[in-house]
Amino acid sequence: MKSFFKYVLATVTGIVISFFLLVIVGLIIIGGMISSMTANKETQVADNSLLHIDLQHQITERTIPDPFEELDVPGFNTTKSFGLNDILKGIEGAKDDKRIKGIYLDLSAVSASFATLQEIRDALLDFKTSGKFIVAYSEGYTQRAYYLASTADKIYVNPEGSVDFRGLASQIPFIKGTLDKLGVEMQVVKVGTFKSAVEPLILDRMSDANREQVTSFLGSIYDHFIDQVGASRHLTADSLRAIADGFLVRTADDAITYGLADGKRYKDELLGELKDSLDIDPDNDLNAVALTKYKPSGPSTSASVRDRIAVVYAVGDIVSGEGSDDMIGSERISRELRKVRRDDKVKGVVFRINSPGGSALASDIIWREVDLLRKEKPVIVSMGDVAASGGYYIAAAADSIFAQPNTITGSIGVFGVIPNMQGLMNDKLGITFDGVKTGKYADFLNNVDRPLTADERNILQMEVNRIYNTFVQRVADGRHLSKEQVDSIGQGRVWSGQQAFANGLVDRLGSLDDAIAAAAHKAGLEDYRLVTYPAIKNPLESLLGGSTDRISTWFAKRELGDQYGYYQQVKSTLGQRGVQARLPYILDVY
Repeated sequence: MKSFFKYVLATVTGIVISFFLLVIVGLIIIGGMISSMTANKETQVADNSLLHIDLQHQITERTIPDPFEELDVPGFNTTKSFGLNDILKGIEGAKDDKRIKGIYLDLSAVSASFATLQEIRDALLDFKTSGKFIVAYSEGYTQRAYYLASTADKIYVNPEGSVDFRGLASQIPFIKGTLDKLGVEMQVVKVGTFKSAVEPLILDRMSDANREQVTSFLGSIYDHFIDQVGASRHLTADSLRAIADGFLVRTADDAITYGLADGKRYKDELLGELKDSLDIDPDNDLNAVALTKYKPSGPSTSASVRDRIAVVYAVGDIVSGEGSDDMIGSERISRELRKVRRDDKVKGVVFRINSPGGSALASDIIWREVDLLRKEKPVIVSMGDVAASGGYYIAAAADSIFAQPNTITGSIGVFGVIPNMQGLMNDKLGITFDGVKTGKYADFLNNVDRPLTADERNILQMEVNRIYNTFVQRVADGRHLSKEQVDSIGQGRVWSGQQAFANGLVDRLGSLDDAIAAAAHKAGLEDYRLVTYPAIKNPLESLLGGSTDRISTWFAKRELGDQYGYYQQVKSTLGQRGVQARLPYILDVY
């Protein structure tokens, strides 16, 4: 009888849990359907309006509809994302939209990296050529937010707010001490004096070579930051450096005194000034449309235009297999590259890369498809925030490479890491291993309970050397350089886009739009359609096609918030297989 009641109770509990899960999934599906139906609904824009740009979103390369973002269930909100493609499209559309008179930059928080900010900044500067105004406001400007704000005709700050202007910094966490405490030794084989990717695992501080390269490329990015801000604010580079070095700007009054801001305003005072500039009665509301809701009409393309320029997006770590929207799968991206190669309507291709690299084998598989494509159609690479190591590998075969001055690139180097957990297993956990094998190397790379033998380490080093030589040859062939030249700027060294342009790894400094224009010019096109790959699924298709992964990601983002990126990094590191060509740590410049 006791067993009977136990099984009944278990059954009832399972039914209750299943019911609630079905309710949640049902809400998700309904939200996805609503999102799908309303995605293309145009927001009405009144005459005499402002475009309200609020960048408190995760900025991705392009907008990927997510049904979970549309759910309005208490306690189940997630961080929303917004694509750079739609941000740029919105600003460009507002430039020629007679209903929109100016832009209100609401810069309470900006999380994008500097190359992405450069694209947005250039779009804002282009917007100003229309004669329309930009006003920036924030309670406190971070340096990234100020980089965008510096384009504005007027920069206002809350009277009790601040402007952060202290220079750039980059910090890397080192976990060797943690591994030592756990009894884990990371056995490293690599090629490249500057290939610092493995340093967090085997050192407790930066090596001299790594400090040299980070100092160099961070200085290059800072130089560009200072030059751009100085040109917009009519301040000299020396004065801006003095302000940063002395930490002279800490309050709103300091910002005004040193020319970084134009005035102090509370929000109501700002709104009153905007109403006055638009000749709106003080008792009436401002007409404003959010950038996330604004659907510009854009230039019309004749239905008879057959020729196309394809933009193929490759975003995230490079892995074998299918990958995802935020992970470059060799199978998926190769398949998309084959599609555009075989499509007679596609006359030119832009390969948009935003990747720290990853699997060397997967990178070579993608490189092969780029090389085949280039032999039939023009291929222009456009680099985003980072296109380093494997991210540069897959770019090397293109006809031309575009990068932003503050793109992180290069890192032509290779490494492999094999953990030795003997200390952890034997000494910490009391676990020992024993077995038999039919050959000297039968358990090579399969056991992590012992150190590598000298012969095994030598084999690994030869394999890493071979892959590095292949990497260097790919770059030498693609860039029309000798192997010696590539090796001299390789060795795992990281460069800014500005430096890469100077040493020949990049052909031009420019935006994604510049790359598209170059592809059209090389293809001899004046009229063309723009098509993107891989195709974006609507929210419902995306949900039904991979609900388990979507749900787990949704819950992870909800629980971890801003720390989700670190979770992604750990998950990616644990999933690495084979020899790597990548930057495995998060390089955060702030």
